[in-house]
Amino acid sequence: MTNDDHIRRVFNDTCKRYHLLADGDHILVGLSGGKDSLALMELLAERSRVWVPRFSVEACYVRMENIPYRSDEDYLRTFAEGLGVPLHVVSTQYDEQTDRRHTRCFLCSWHRRKQLFETAQRLGCNKIALGHHLDDVMQTAILNLTFQGAFSSIRPSMTMDKFPITLIRPLCRLRERDLQAWADARGYRPQLRLCPYEETTRRADAQRVVSSLEALNPELPHSILHALAWEEEKEGAQVLKMKNEK
Repeated sequence: MTNDDHIRRVFNDTCKRYHLLADGDHILVGLSGGKDSLALMELLAERSRVWVPRFSVEACYVRMENIPYRSDEDYLRTFAEGLGVPLHVVSTQYDEQTDRRHTRCFLCSWHRRKQLFETAQRLGCNKIALGHHLDDVMQTAILNLTFQGAFSSIRPSMTMDKFPITLIRPLCRLRERDLQAWADARGYRPQLRLCPYEETTRRADAQRVVSSLEALNPELPHSILHALAWEEEKEGAQVLKMKNEK
């Protein structure tokens, strides 16, 4: 099986297993300009051309004015147009002096996510697709265990309480190295300038911990997914739905 076949098989299986796609969905892809979100947009655009389910895809790139990282917006627009995906570019910023309780990474993420929600509502989207992969899932699990005392992580699907929007993560069972190989094969253009803080974050520390644990046990990804019990959550939700229908 080629890497492309593997990527498509896991992507399609994840969408089916966790009911991430449905007829009539209007999906907004959170496009950062990195390989993961580009791959996500390409895979969703490709999948949307299949007859069932029928859904539409748009993308949004959030330009953070006061953080010195940049993507080539002309390239993103050309790439999206080639897939038949409308691209929306919005801007935001924050002043970390006004909120010293949170790190700049938290504030940047919060404001970018806020712009995504506002854009999704303006466009009438019912879902936002994010490019988190399995390595992100494992790192988040380690962070939550270390700092919150709970073994939990980002999930394939999450319906928001305050917004009529569901977050979906169709790449959540794919490794970053496989997505990198996909990007290399297609010649994805890298971001013009990466975030200057990404190597000094707690997530970078968690990435090193995951690498050390995986050296001890190469089956670590399977162990973490089993411990997260996504399958049990999905089955439990189905049972609850059946009870409610009765």
